[in-house]
Amino acid sequence: MMQEKDDLYFMKKAISRAKAAGKVGEVPIGAVLVKDGKIISSGRNMREASANALHHAELIAIDRGCKKLGAWRLEDCTLYVTMEPCPMCAGAIINSRIKRVVFGCYDAKAGVYGSVLDLQQYRFNHYYEVTGGVLEEECAKLLSDFFAGLRVRKSEEKKARKEAETL
Repeated sequence: MMQEKDDLYFMKKAISRAKAAGKVGEVPIGAVLVKDGKIISSGRNMREASANALHHAELIAIDRGCKKLGAWRLEDCTLYVTMEPCPMCAGAIINSRIKRVVFGCYDAKAGVYGSVLDLQQYRFNHYYEVTGGVLEEECAKLLSDFFAGLRVRKSEEKKARKEAETL
């Protein structure tokens, strides 16, 4: 029961990081890294602003967590992220020895904890617990609202270009 309560609390913190990403035009995905019941680092998508494919919310939170702890092993940490991690982020999770991953919504295009494939079925050098679907609807709505808005903006830009061409 306590773990479930903690999962909701920390996922809400990850959602706030996702909202911060969305406000600046990034895909709204956020992450927090927790150790001993305290957030030690956080991240949000920053790929557009940094023009860097590696700047996923999870990787930023992991990088900051390693720097804060002065170690690459995050063995006693839980990573909360608003969307199911992709293969790249899962690799970083495995290599950093994170103890547990909790995610919000599933990712039918790149998720590796059940959506596209399930990395937990393979024998890597590190096993960790994964819990999916925490505040799933809220996390999914952030993404669907963001992409709906993006489609509207692109349509309006296309319409404005056509109007400008006819002047």
